[in-house]
Amino acid sequence: MTIDCRSALYTPSLNERILAKGPRSEADAIIVDLEDSVAPESKDSARAKAFHALTELDYGHRLRALRINAADTRWHADDVAAVASIRPDAVVLPKVQSADDIQALSEALDRLPGTNGIAIWAMMESPLAVLNAQAIAQSVNHYPRLAAVLVGNNDLARESGMSIRSDRTFLLPWLMTLVAAARAYGLGILDGVYNDFADTAGFHLECEQGAAMGMDGKTLIHPSQIVAANDIFAPSADAIAHARAIVEAFALPENAQAGVVQIDGRMVERLHLGMARKLLARVEHLDSRT
Repeated sequence: MTIDCRSALYTPSLNERILAKGPRSEADAIIVDLEDSVAPESKDSARAKAFHALTELDYGHRLRALRINAADTRWHADDVAAVASIRPDAVVLPKVQSADDIQALSEALDRLPGTNGIAIWAMMESPLAVLNAQAIAQSVNHYPRLAAVLVGNNDLARESGMSIRSDRTFLLPWLMTLVAAARAYGLGILDGVYNDFADTAGFHLECEQGAAMGMDGKTLIHPSQIVAANDIFAPSADAIAHARAIVEAFALPENAQAGVVQIDGRMVERLHLGMARKLLARVEHLDSRT
C-alpha cells in the first residue's frame, strides 16, 4: 500500500461541527482522532461520533483515517473492534515502539471481517521508535497493511527532553532517520504538526524543510494550514517543466537507444526518465482531484 498525501488534518471526534467540515476541506486526508483530543471519560462517545462521521459523510477523494488509542490503553481493543464497522481507509496507530506493534494491529485487523484494504499508518513518537525505525518499516515485508510513517514531533521532543528550535536543529537527525527508514521500504512519510497555526511564516518554512528532506506531506492541526501544505508538498512548476523536458528528450527518435541525453547543458541519464514519468503521473493524479 502507498499513499499520496500532502496534507492530513487531525479532526477531534467529539466536535460534530468540525467533523462536518472535513468532507468539504481541501486536505488530502482527514484523521478523525480518538486519542489525544478526547478525554478518558468521553472515549465511548467519541467512537460513536467517529462512526457516524466516517460512514455517513461523503469525503470524495479524501483519505479517511481513524487515529485509535495506543495498544497499552484500555480503549485500544474497542477501537480496533470498531474498525470493522467504520472501515476507514487507514488506521493511525499512535505510540509505535517496535515492529511487534505493527504485527499485533495487522493480525487483529486480519481477524475482523471487511477490513481488507485498510492501511496502517504508524506514528513514531519516541526515542525508541527512532532507534527501531528500520525494523518497524521493514515489517511491511510481512505486514503489507503498513503504508506510512507519521512523525509525532511533540512527543519526540517531550520524551527526549529536547529543546525544539524553530529550525528543528536538534530534531533533524531523528527526522532523517525516519525518512531513510520509510524510503528504504517504500513507505510514505508525513511530517509532524506545527503547533502555532497563527505563525504562517514559520509554518511555511517548516513545510519547505520537510519537503526538502523528502517527506510526502504534513499532518495539520488547523484548516488554515491546508492550502500552504498542499502547495509546498506538490511538485513545483520548475520540477514539472524539467520532467516534461526529460520525457520529450528521450522520446526523440535519435535518443531511442541513448542512455544519457543533454538537456539545457546538463547530462540526464535514462534512470531519470522513470522518475520524470512518476512525477508527471502524480501531477495528473493531483489535478484529477480538483
